[in-house]
Amino acid sequence: MLKVMTVLGTRPEAIKLAPVIHALQRRSDRIHAPVCSTGQHREMLDAALRSFGIRPDFDLRLMQPDQSLADLTARLLTALDEVFRDVEPDWVLVQGDTTTVMAASLAAFYRRIRIGHVEAGLRSGDLQRPFPEEANRRIADLLADLYFAPTPAARDHLLREGVSAERIVVTGNTVIDALLLTSQRINVRVLIERIGDLDVRDGFFDKRMILVTSHRRENFGAPFAAICRALRAIAERYPDVQIVYPVHFNPNIAGPARALLGSVPNIALIQPVDYETMVALMQQAYLILTDSGGIQEEAPSLHKPVLVLRDVTERQEVVALGAARLVGSDFDRIVGETSRLLDDAEAYRRMASVENPYGDGRASERIVEAILAHAG
Repeated sequence: MLKVMTVLGTRPEAIKLAPVIHALQRRSDRIHAPVCSTGQHREMLDAALRSFGIRPDFDLRLMQPDQSLADLTARLLTALDEVFRDVEPDWVLVQGDTTTVMAASLAAFYRRIRIGHVEAGLRSGDLQRPFPEEANRRIADLLADLYFAPTPAARDHLLREGVSAERIVVTGNTVIDALLLTSQRINVRVLIERIGDLDVRDGFFDKRMILVTSHRRENFGAPFAAICRALRAIAERYPDVQIVYPVHFNPNIAGPARALLGSVPNIALIQPVDYETMVALMQQAYLILTDSGGIQEEAPSLHKPVLVLRDVTERQEVVALGAARLVGSDFDRIVGETSRLLDDAEAYRRMASVENPYGDGRASERIVEAILAHAG
């Protein structure tokens, strides 16, 4: 029996690994698939796991208020090393670019456990943007034994860095698996009406809604203040448009967002929502402004234009195809590009009609088959 341990710590990891965990569990004839949660995030992680019916076999509960990256990394390495020592997995499976991913890869490497990296090969080309994610994923890719690249471009990055082709499998992105599974079983209106701090009276569902998510460390401080000023200007220019912003718990985001946007009538600052509700909001949205990597990948499947609140992105395919535009934290670019999409129906149609380059919803199956093929 092959023992494949999945390690996750944040909400995006839970969403993107949930279909993989289910696919592993469906092969219980050949695979034992324990799940370890580090608890790098807490409330949002737990909600995502509940959405997919996943209960971790190990919950390290490592999150602490205002934790530094160095302290978190040290605690992750120690705790994961103990788990790997006791469980002795054949493979450790990680996803993406979080501190959990980097630390789990290093701890597994120290134990000479094979590592599978889901969403391998993404590169922005700048170690500072996104920070620390670009470094985390490069370290994971340096240590990995099997690479699950979401796109041919990600595979090409790995090949240029010297990874042998037989260790790379182009799978598509597992977030599309999660998105398609979720979107098929939810009622959009019911989920949105259940959001406790969102007023859906006065024709909410008839308005063009702009969904906003922003939480990246690189945008803390002055960049995030500029983003908020741009959102305020958009709301004032288009009083018939409704902006909905689920605000991250991080005080570097929550405090400035409520101070700068809390009094604007057509901006709704709501608590973070579970994954099913976020999918409902994406489906209801007219367009999306985000610095989230996952939403850049998901939105084209829902035919929603995306304005990326970053100066660079490792999801370059979606920009190259025209489904997304980089606007960074620049006030004029954010306001100008949003206005263009609100005013120019043809520009909107061109962005909304692009086919998603990130997969067909079968990435998880390909990952499990590749692990079995490399089991020897």
